[in-house]
Amino acid sequence: MTRSEFDDIRAHITAEARHAADLLEIANELLDDLEQARVREATMRSYYLSLLTAARATVAASNAGDPAPMTFLVHELARHGQLPADDTEALRILSDAKAAQALVPRIEDEPPARRPKSGSRARSCVGVSRTLPR
Repeated sequence: MTRSEFDDIRAHITAEARHAADLLEIANELLDDLEQARVREATMRSYYLSLLTAARATVAASNAGDPAPMTFLVHELARHGQLPADDTEALRILSDAKAAQALVPRIEDEPPARRPKSGSRARSCVGVSRTLPR
């Protein structure tokens, strides 16, 4: 759900013409969205744990002198269709990784964004995929 959609929901809830049925419908939609977000988060955590385990096993195998230490990582990446197909794709991946590595320190140095107070909210998002009942 986008910030614009949240803003629209807040505006609808605080509007003068509030109907209990409308609020109940919004609450049910929000609960459905929350459940979907939790499922996506659990899936991402699972993928992250599998990748972290493969990376750790790869480093451990390399440290132990295994003749093919990349086996664990290659297997995990292949399982998700993430192995580079050719040299061009490999170069693009390396370029993306280098750019991301350069951006990380900048992101970590920035203070977290603060949400404006309710009276001074500026709407900057355009486009809504959800329509609210009137």
